[in-house]
Amino acid sequence: MISIGEFVQDLLNPDLGFLPKALLVAVMSSVVCGVIGCHVVLRGMAFIGDAVAHAVFPGLAVAFVLQGSLVIGGAVAGVITAVLVAVFSQNRRLKEDSIIGVFFVAAFALGIVVISTAPGYAGSLQQFLFGSITGIPDEDVLVVAVAGTLLLLVALVLHKELVAVSLDREMARAAGLPVFWLDLVLYVLVTIAIVISVQTIGNILVLALLITPAAAARLLTDRLGVMMLLGPVIGGSSALVGLYLSWSLDLPAGGTIVLVATAVFLVAWFLAPRHGLIARRRGRTAAPTPEEAEGAGVLVPGS
Repeated sequence: MISIGEFVQDLLNPDLGFLPKALLVAVMSSVVCGVIGCHVVLRGMAFIGDAVAHAVFPGLAVAFVLQGSLVIGGAVAGVITAVLVAVFSQNRRLKEDSIIGVFFVAAFALGIVVISTAPGYAGSLQQFLFGSITGIPDEDVLVVAVAGTLLLLVALVLHKELVAVSLDREMARAAGLPVFWLDLVLYVLVTIAIVISVQTIGNILVLALLITPAAAARLLTDRLGVMMLLGPVIGGSSALVGLYLSWSLDLPAGGTIVLVATAVFLVAWFLAPRHGLIARRRGRTAAPTPEEAEGAGVLVPGS
């Protein structure tokens, strides 16, 4: 196993230009997923995140066949599918998860059909499913940076509205908030976050990058503002440590990043000061005081 100093030297080695590029994309996508994942965890919509990962697949496949940008192709496919789900979900005869199951799985099936027409079908499919972080083209690095920045700006501008809908939809609707459009915005944000992360860890593992850091942050704090900071910090740190370990030990980058994030989650599960297993067994957990619960920046346990 190489030392951290040797890893830094490799990052600065011009003959290994793909390595700093891989690190940059991994950290950027992990930070973005850490922020958006907090909203996903608050709403309990992990299934939607998984479904969106399937929905972007046909766009990735079409972009690959046409030799275009995978990020743009996946974003277009995911957004179209998210809009269809948001529209069809307005018919309360069917629940939202049923609509998601229909459209997102159909999108994934379409992606398999499209990619099967490309030369080197098996290798291409493996790249999509498990990621190819060391083969990311320069133009996609720029696309990830721009898309990630815009996504974070939208999440910041609509922060209060998205939180209000996440915590109490009916109250948000009574307050006059456009719940449908906010749902649609969140679907699009989740879609873009997943698309810019697919090349890092692949279509199968991308849900972990969206959920695991945010879930760990949820265990560590009752305050939403702190959770929004911890999520991307955990995600970015997991990407950094995971890439270092994968490079040192010759392991798959995507899987190693996910395992590092999972290790952080397990530590939080056992050792979190209020909601960890050890703290709960010692009877030290308690509901927030009125002063702690005051303001929209606080998460009440179980909310």
